[in-house]
Amino acid sequence: MKKVMFTVISAALLLAGCGTSGSSGSTSTPSTGTSPAASSAPTTGAKADPVTLRVSWWGGQARHDYTLKVIELYQQKHPNVKIESEYAAFDDYWKKLAPQAAANGLPDVFQMDVSYLTQYGTRGQLEDLTPFTTSGVLNVKDIAENSISGGKIDGKLVAMNAGSNALGGTFDPQMLKDNGITIKEDFTFGDLDAIGATLKAKGKLLAGDLRHDVYFPFYLRSVGQKLYAADGASLGYADDKAFVDYYTMYKKWYDSGYLLPLDKLAQKKGTAEDDEMVLGNAAATFAWSNQFIGFNTAAKRSLDIMKTPSWGQNKALFLKPSMFWSVSKSSKNKEEAAKFVDFLINDIDANKIIMGERGVPVSSKVKEALMPLLTPEQKKVFEYVAWAEKNASPMDPPSPIGSVEVEKLLKDTAEQIMYKKLTVEEGAAKFRKDANAILAKNKK
Repeated sequence: MKKVMFTVISAALLLAGCGTSGSSGSTSTPSTGTSPAASSAPTTGAKADPVTLRVSWWGGQARHDYTLKVIELYQQKHPNVKIESEYAAFDDYWKKLAPQAAANGLPDVFQMDVSYLTQYGTRGQLEDLTPFTTSGVLNVKDIAENSISGGKIDGKLVAMNAGSNALGGTFDPQMLKDNGITIKEDFTFGDLDAIGATLKAKGKLLAGDLRHDVYFPFYLRSVGQKLYAADGASLGYADDKAFVDYYTMYKKWYDSGYLLPLDKLAQKKGTAEDDEMVLGNAAATFAWSNQFIGFNTAAKRSLDIMKTPSWGQNKALFLKPSMFWSVSKSSKNKEEAAKFVDFLINDIDANKIIMGERGVPVSSKVKEALMPLLTPEQKKVFEYVAWAEKNASPMDPPSPIGSVEVEKLLKDTAEQIMYKKLTVEEGAAKFRKDANAILAKNKK
């Protein structure tokens, strides 16, 4: 998910991932305009007042395309509503959103990520959706509380879970088979060294990279620690051993050529189409389960989902909202915005278009309706999340204010280590000092 210009779109539908969480979305050059006019005849009865909503998301071309179709469907069912669509790759999305927030001009409905939830949610920029759940405008009857609670800040529901996912690698089974590689059920981060060496000998990469803001916190969970302290005012791990262990390992992968060189990585757009595994140069991409469909579609060949390394150590695996939908506090059409969020979450026809690309649906009724319609690839995602649900422990609390700066600091520090400007030990000490200085502002 990276460098695509944020745009206003003309029509109505899709985006890709992660995601992300995560990390990575896939996106093509955006177009400009407004959503297409509804094709269905207006419903009978009193004519509703015209409403214009701005709706914004991050992702790639596949997600962009289907989201536009979902919006078109909504406009057909609600002829009085016109939706203006905006989208971008992940990094550019947040660069555009920040000045909009500062100008009190956020979109009516926009995609929210767990990394930014506290930042926007504690600054009065997100509407509390609780009154809409109470009134029934936003139906949560068929959604488990665990799927709702992740979007709460200080007891207010400021973000609605768009779908559940879990960390899990997407891999090329044919490449592994051709190189005699078998992935063990309980494989760990330590096993990646031997896998990477085998692939390197055949001119292939293990992966483009492992996102530092995703996999270092996950590694910490696997050794029984957390990135942030409970009060959000400091790092959560007690000493630098975990950092040193992880980045000593990561540096070995990098120095050995198992990962993409940083200069080439910097040129990546973060889209599924641009991923090294999709391009046939790497065996895997380590991402979120909901991103599997985007990778599989872009690759135009059969891929598979693998469990994430060290998933079973200290119950490191967790279910995560793949992303959220939020309504801005500045919206002049909050109820209509909440109706659209309800449509995205609960409408079966809409979800027959989405088909779990933003994560396995949180509504039990929607999930049940989709099961007979799933393609083999979509079924892999649903089954993986169902497996993860049985093997997961609770996710960490939402990241504290300052976490975005900390994540950037982590990436910058890791790159300085890879470039040999810092030793791993120096990097660990620097990261602790600078991260704690950022987080100390949260002390009460």
